[in-house]
Amino acid sequence: MPTLHWIGKDKVVNHHTEVPFRVLEHKYGYRGDNPADTSETHSGNKIIHGDNLEALKALLPEYEGKIDCVYIDPPYNTGEEGWVYNDNVNDSHIRKWLGEVVGAEGEDLSRHDKWLCMMYPRLRLLRQLLSKTGVLFISIDDNEFANLKSICDEIFGINNFITTFIWEKRKNRENRKVVSCRHDYILCYCLDIRNTERCLNILPMSKDALNRYQNPDNDPRGLWKSDPATAQAGHATSSQFYVLTAPNGKKHSLPNGRCWLYTEEVMNQMIADGRIWFGEHGNNVPRKKTYLYEKDRGLTPETILFADDVATNEIAKNNLKEIFSEQIPFATPKPYQLIEHLLQLASNKDSIILDSFAGSGTTAHAVMKKNKEDGGNRKYILVELMDYAESITAERVRRVINGYGEVKKAVEGLGGAFDFYELGEPLFLPDGSLNERVGVGKMREYIYYTETHDHLTRKQDSESPYLLDYLDGTGYFFYYEPEEITTLSHDTLKIVPRKADHYVIYADVCAISKEQLAQMNITFKKIPRDINRF
Repeated sequence: MPTLHWIGKDKVVNHHTEVPFRVLEHKYGYRGDNPADTSETHSGNKIIHGDNLEALKALLPEYEGKIDCVYIDPPYNTGEEGWVYNDNVNDSHIRKWLGEVVGAEGEDLSRHDKWLCMMYPRLRLLRQLLSKTGVLFISIDDNEFANLKSICDEIFGINNFITTFIWEKRKNRENRKVVSCRHDYILCYCLDIRNTERCLNILPMSKDALNRYQNPDNDPRGLWKSDPATAQAGHATSSQFYVLTAPNGKKHSLPNGRCWLYTEEVMNQMIADGRIWFGEHGNNVPRKKTYLYEKDRGLTPETILFADDVATNEIAKNNLKEIFSEQIPFATPKPYQLIEHLLQLASNKDSIILDSFAGSGTTAHAVMKKNKEDGGNRKYILVELMDYAESITAERVRRVINGYGEVKKAVEGLGGAFDFYELGEPLFLPDGSLNERVGVGKMREYIYYTETHDHLTRKQDSESPYLLDYLDGTGYFFYYEPEEITTLSHDTLKIVPRKADHYVIYADVCAISKEQLAQMNITFKKIPRDINRF
């Protein structure tokens, strides 16, 4: 498979492993039914303010392999956004870019290299977060479409490419341009197409589609619509060419270049079974009945997303103005109807949805709207770098929860709750030691994740304060005390409350010989030397 090369690629391919692990610091919880209570809601809905590269890393211990649907709307790199490249990559070619605003082509000839360096490690972390049946959607336009497709093929595998959707983002012509562009792309990938029976859900039928199904002959099989009983003749066998005789004796010949769908024998069986329709008086061209039950009341998704079905940028701007009663700084926001359509394709009622370029919070709006419609319990996680994460992103979610509109509560609130986080302290200090300011609880979660790639749900208790948990016959222990040296010895083995097939025990020092450890099936790991960095 051809691969894309650019300045700095070799330094960012594994940059996601070098990003320092920082904890999420809870700032407040918000409940639509009790705004005064700012304690943690434990709702599963999260809004995170901070660099999405570090935030995605911070999400791994709880969410690796658990995100069902990712939607992101990254900078399109048109030269007009003024986005900042600020990843801490230790390379001379990249260091000179850090903190610089990425400008137009004439001002910044390396802007495509910067965009790729920004996107690559984020996509690597998003891949780690996706569940086995998870689906990724990325909005983009022509500026970086080809580059994005190339790196996604490399990261996710070309076989896991599902499709490219074309979204009609505007309905009016732009006469100031050489060519009026009315569409954006949405690239769609899954983690492993072999684990997904259907990559995308069947869509429910629209009212117009359902209206096509009738039952004029009172067929006991129920509602049906008629489809052609002929097909293109290119791959037909000789048995599909014949003169068809209707029950009333009328002869029906084939049009040029066509064949019947069935052999004459099968066709006669279909006619006898009432599955071929000749019109009310039996004189029309024969057509095959397609029954509503055969379509499973659903439709296969299509690649073209028309504005009439999923709205436009202009509708999204008007919606934001309605929510905030003023213009806010988003030139091309996505309509929540578009995201809601994608959720229909790639989520179920209990899915976790992640948007790491959250902007105005459209994805949360769409999740709440979808839950309201079908009684679902989908959860959203939003990450936003800019300072408006609180004043716009979280504020929009609050207003959608409570209701909004110029006429007070003209749009009914959807209800709900969320927790707001900032990126907190790094887990490790520059000298490699553990940062005690993050708290033992965060350390325990991290250690358990690095050992098991699972989220630690067991709470620390006074009876077994050093036990993390047992998993698959192994007991995991973090024998740690702030500002003290812990020693694993025969005397301190009482920290193990019950037997297991194997033990992994972290401590500062071990006073038991390797031979004795092996006899007791204990793996000793020294703090902080043996703590894995990921």
